[in-house]
Amino acid sequence: MAENITSIFGCNVFNDSVMRNRLPEKVYKEFNKAVRSGAPLPEEVADVIAECMKNWAMEHGATHYTHWFQPLTGVTAEKHDGFIEPDGNCRAIMSFTGASLIKGEPDASSFPSGGIRATFEARGYTAWDCSSPAFLKVDQGTTVLCIPTAFCSYTGEALDKKTPLIRSSEALSKQAVRVLRALGDEETQKVISTVGAEQEYFLIDEKSYAGRKDLIITGRTLFGAKPPKGQEMEDHYFGIIRDRVSAFMHEVNTELYKLGVFAKTEHNEVAPCQHELACIYSESNIATDHNQLVMETLKRVARHHGLVCLLHEKPFAGINGSGKHNNWALSTDGGDNLLRPGKDPQHNTRFMLFLSAVIEAVNLHGDILRASAANVGNDHRLGGNEAPPSIISVYLGDELADVVDAAIEGKEAAVKGKEEMAFDVAAITNIDRDTTDRNRTSPFAFTGNKFEFRMVGSSASIAGPNTVINTIVADSLKRIADRLEAASDVEAEARAVIKEMLTANRRIIFNGDGYSEEWVAEAARRGLPNLPQSIDAYPAYITDKAKKMFGEHKVYSEVELMSRYEVKVEKFVKTTNYEALTMLDMARQEIIPAVGDYVAHLAEAKTLKDDTGVSAFVEKEQLAKVSPLYEELYKATEALDAAIKSCAAVEGLDAKAKAYKNDVISAMDAVRSAADALELIVAKEFWPMETYSDILFYQ
Repeated sequence: MAENITSIFGCNVFNDSVMRNRLPEKVYKEFNKAVRSGAPLPEEVADVIAECMKNWAMEHGATHYTHWFQPLTGVTAEKHDGFIEPDGNCRAIMSFTGASLIKGEPDASSFPSGGIRATFEARGYTAWDCSSPAFLKVDQGTTVLCIPTAFCSYTGEALDKKTPLIRSSEALSKQAVRVLRALGDEETQKVISTVGAEQEYFLIDEKSYAGRKDLIITGRTLFGAKPPKGQEMEDHYFGIIRDRVSAFMHEVNTELYKLGVFAKTEHNEVAPCQHELACIYSESNIATDHNQLVMETLKRVARHHGLVCLLHEKPFAGINGSGKHNNWALSTDGGDNLLRPGKDPQHNTRFMLFLSAVIEAVNLHGDILRASAANVGNDHRLGGNEAPPSIISVYLGDELADVVDAAIEGKEAAVKGKEEMAFDVAAITNIDRDTTDRNRTSPFAFTGNKFEFRMVGSSASIAGPNTVINTIVADSLKRIADRLEAASDVEAEARAVIKEMLTANRRIIFNGDGYSEEWVAEAARRGLPNLPQSIDAYPAYITDKAKKMFGEHKVYSEVELMSRYEVKVEKFVKTTNYEALTMLDMARQEIIPAVGDYVAHLAEAKTLKDDTGVSAFVEKEQLAKVSPLYEELYKATEALDAAIKSCAAVEGLDAKAKAYKNDVISAMDAVRSAADALELIVAKEFWPMETYSDILFYQ
């Protein structure tokens, strides 16, 4: 199997190795020069690359190509074009030019634009992202050449998630290199933000999925009482992987290896039917593309095994939700991790400067960081087990926190160094203990040589959060670079900067229990924002502070920021609306009729027993339990209907969003409360849908 992995890895990717072997040496060098410098590819070079790419794809069975892009829908998009062209003599030739490779023209009017494009203005452009290799999608015998691209409007604004991410990476590199130059590093030409994404997901049986309208339409269960057993025994986490799931994981890994994705770790997660797949670090743009491929592959392969993959952040109420831990770090183009503390972090000036920049960035822009991880699904997850609270803080661990305190107070920190952990068992070798613990309740935790942003939702693209992290850190690094470049004594100025930054931003550091009520009160005392719902967080994108920062670093224009705000708010409204309508349909068409049948059954049984002189005590008592809840469910359903209609009549996007938040969501909660209570007392043969016990404990 090991030999098989190495032989298939990247076989469906037009990567550097393929280009080196297939392209003329001069063309290969021109391509790499263009990627490094950002200069446009000469037309003749693009033509040669396109021809080689087409031939390679056709050798693998491809007949079509697509510009694969990431619009503001949160998923990927593609329009397939054939290589086939007429030759003028009623015959076909296979052609792919450099112009076709570099630029495509999809219809931009049907994608979310946040007001950038009117619905009658259709033209948009996709532009080849040379830094992310083309690849082949193979499914059901069909092979398509996928070319990663940016997506912009006719007027030039970014309509995708990739373009701002690449801009932010360039902004971060520029400022980080300035800092390194001031510290005497003349070799580093580029600093790279790297990301390793841990993807959580649920797997359920396809038959269970098919019988639940809520799962099909919304991705989560709108009804469902808590099962007798959930995750309280903690026996699923890291438990034995079932054969069926193991076969699924094996196929997922195989498909990802072919796409050059370094799928590394897989295991059972906390909740029943919940699992995780983690990938090795790669440059943030590549990591984003790969994470999209991971999500697509999980969903596609699950069907091959009679399963359905759920990526919703909270598909089942009352048990763990699914997140996406975004492990972020900084490396030079020589492979040196700038967030590695070394043996003596207090006297590692470079590390302390970059650490200070990250801490300041999170403190100054925690509201934007929170907004970057906000979506409607995540509203149901944040604050629960394995999910951080909605309050942004930074966890450093005890040892690094001591180093920070010492830097602020001008003292020497006691650095423990490595400690040995002894098991006192002859057959077990002693091991090194990490110098600091982990904190699963922290949204932004330092974990040795990286920061883990645990707030991102399972279904989300990691492009948005990493665009924000890159930019806010670039902003802090700019202030550091400005001071170091103007200093006569760089080392002394660096120490002063570290002390000042850590002192000014100390409030964001918290090493305790993020789930506790005490932290909520303490965070308020510190003045840290608490934005529990996505709709509360989104305005952070359009503050004067955000506009100034993103504008200075050329990541988002004001128009692009406003468009993203409007797209996010509109998505909140639309998602809440279709969830409410789905709940209304299920309550009226499935649950209320089923409970009515059960009530009639009880009444008939009671009457029959009364007529024959047999005791009808049980039926009478059961009716007494069911009838009030039946009436409550009916009234709650009518109230939900009224709330939906009332909100639909509200003018203005912000006012409509507020109305849905205040009125519709609470009305949905009332419907669910009555229905879930009924589920626990209505006879199984009458209940119209599979329960949590049915879904979560399939074999």
